[in-house]
Amino acid sequence: MSHTNSDPSPAPPSWPHCGEGVSPERPFGCPGIHVSGHTACLAHLPGPDRDAYLAGLAPGADIDHSGTPFTPSLLTALLDPLRDPATGHPHLGSAVFESATFNGRAVFESATFNGRAVFESATFKGVAWFGSAVFEHVAGFRSAVFEGNASFGSAAFKRDTVFGLAAFQGQAEFEAATFEGDVGFWSAVFERPTVFDSATFKGDTRFALATFKAVARFESATFQRPAVFTSAIFMAGAVFDRATFEHVALFESATFRDEAGFQWSTFEEIAVFESAAFLGRAVFVSATFQDGAGFTSAAFRRDAWFGSSTFQNDAVFEAVTFQNDAWFDSATFEGDAVFEAAAFERNAWFDSATFEEALRLGPLVCAEQVRLSGAVFGGPVILSIAARHLECRRTRWSSTAEVRLRYATVDFAHAVFEYPLTIAAEPDPFVLADGQQVAEGPLSDAAAAVRMASLRGVDAAHLVLADVDLSGCLFTGTVHLDQVRLEGNCSFATVPSGARWRAGHPVRFTERRTLAEEHHWRAGQPAAVPGWNTTASGVGHVGPAQLAPVYRALRKAFEDGKNEPGAADFYYGEMEMRRHDRIGTSRAERGLLHSYWMLSGYGLRASRAMGWLAAAMLATIVLLMGFGLPNNDPKQEATGTVPVGGGKVTFEIGKDDPRNPTGNRFTGERFEKALNVTLNSVVFRSADQDLTTAGTYIEMTSRLTEPVLLGLAVLAVRNRVKR
Repeated sequence: MSHTNSDPSPAPPSWPHCGEGVSPERPFGCPGIHVSGHTACLAHLPGPDRDAYLAGLAPGADIDHSGTPFTPSLLTALLDPLRDPATGHPHLGSAVFESATFNGRAVFESATFNGRAVFESATFKGVAWFGSAVFEHVAGFRSAVFEGNASFGSAAFKRDTVFGLAAFQGQAEFEAATFEGDVGFWSAVFERPTVFDSATFKGDTRFALATFKAVARFESATFQRPAVFTSAIFMAGAVFDRATFEHVALFESATFRDEAGFQWSTFEEIAVFESAAFLGRAVFVSATFQDGAGFTSAAFRRDAWFGSSTFQNDAVFEAVTFQNDAWFDSATFEGDAVFEAAAFERNAWFDSATFEEALRLGPLVCAEQVRLSGAVFGGPVILSIAARHLECRRTRWSSTAEVRLRYATVDFAHAVFEYPLTIAAEPDPFVLADGQQVAEGPLSDAAAAVRMASLRGVDAAHLVLADVDLSGCLFTGTVHLDQVRLEGNCSFATVPSGARWRAGHPVRFTERRTLAEEHHWRAGQPAAVPGWNTTASGVGHVGPAQLAPVYRALRKAFEDGKNEPGAADFYYGEMEMRRHDRIGTSRAERGLLHSYWMLSGYGLRASRAMGWLAAAMLATIVLLMGFGLPNNDPKQEATGTVPVGGGKVTFEIGKDDPRNPTGNRFTGERFEKALNVTLNSVVFRSADQDLTTAGTYIEMTSRLTEPVLLGLAVLAVRNRVKR
């Protein structure tokens, strides 16, 4: 049974070839080109003929040994007559070694190729040594295979150079090499470490679709024309530290499976990393992008470091995914910073970054914390951020700004803004320019409320807060807090609800807005009841003396906003702090405040004042019935003397002194009289009721205290309904 071989049969070379050594594997024999005037290649040329051919060579001669197999000794014999007597280095004209095979070391060190140097499809089975070689014309190594190390260190390529589809199975060294024409390494494969340190590329450089299976080093390399690494694959480290890209740098869809280093690199024109995949660390520390930097749809699986980088034009990180921490600390954005639809799956660090002209930052999504502490915004900007935490400590805004947030807990301690700044909670997901909502990923299951953590050290004269939760916000140390504007639903902490036990008796707090710092202070008291929130570490301790002015400032802010009921809560808090302040409030004042608090809750608790009024009225009624009303109403008697013989009669009307009650004093009739006297006392009127001496004093006391309690109740109601 016959079998058909599906593998294509090898084709004979296009040049007249030697044909020596025909075998099933080599049906056409040796592919070496005929030596001129002979029918064999240089390797199979008889000794005398070979010697004659070599003796006829001189420096600068053109040679063509395509397909010829070379041993180290044969190559040495070929190059010796080509050596320049002045330098001792090989000097070749046009050199064609297409599909040649170099068994063992192939040494072309310091050789000069004045014509074309053609090594296409050549195979170097040992070390290929081209160190300090000079290629004055086109150098072609297309599809060449380097099975050993390939050294082109300090080589000079004066014209176009082609290494496309080449395979470097050993180490490839091009350190300090100079490529003055275009150079192409497209689809080349580098299986061992590759070194282009300090290399200079003066023409277009193409590494598109190249594969680097070991470390690729381009440290201090210079690319004077476009550098194309589109779809290149770096399976180990890629080192471009201190590299200079004087023209366009294209890394579109490139894959970096290990660390990608671009520290101190300079991109003088646009740098494109669109859709690039960074599976290891991406290090762009202190890099300089003098034109645009495009990272649209790039993916960073490990840490991304852009610390101290400078973006002198637009920096585009649209739809970028950072699966680990992203560091932009001390970076400078001189143009727009586009992070629209960027997703940070961990932390985003922009500490001390400078945004000189950025119009917007975001909308972006961060699963953990966005840090803008120490950052500087030089122009009007809108920040749209969905994150768990946003830290803006010592951040400076030099123009108007709007910070629109979702989910975030915000720390604005010691932030500086000289123009109006708005911090607002965004109720719905952010919408992109194309109308699509920003995917919020791991945040979507959390509450979208925005919480302020601290405004300490902030000058709030230009601050607007809209729909934010202030229940945990630290306010002490805030300047011009009375000028802050609170819009929408800005909620504060409240007192513990329900009845609580303290020292064996129940305690109930009436509902009111409070500051987080009052919670912390009360929770730290020895007799604190459960329900007050304790302070976090590092917050610092504040007491009533520091909290009273904060409450006063917020009261004024609410009053200026025509919100009297809201202001009432902060007036209550201010009075509470004054009552508990043992440093700035005297004992007499504290006693007065304590009485004011007990009687009417500082004129804000109508129920308390009404309760005291009811108790006072009841006490007055009971005392009047028991001691104030006489036993019987005194009767009036008129007495007079009739003159003898008639005439004018003069009467004197007298009244018995009221007698202290005896017998049953608590009757319905006496209650009615006592109630009448008490009600008239409440409105500061006299009931014209006869009273005993004790009753007179009781009525006087009633007419003094009960109208005051009624007034406090009316005042409390007014404070709650006034707008």
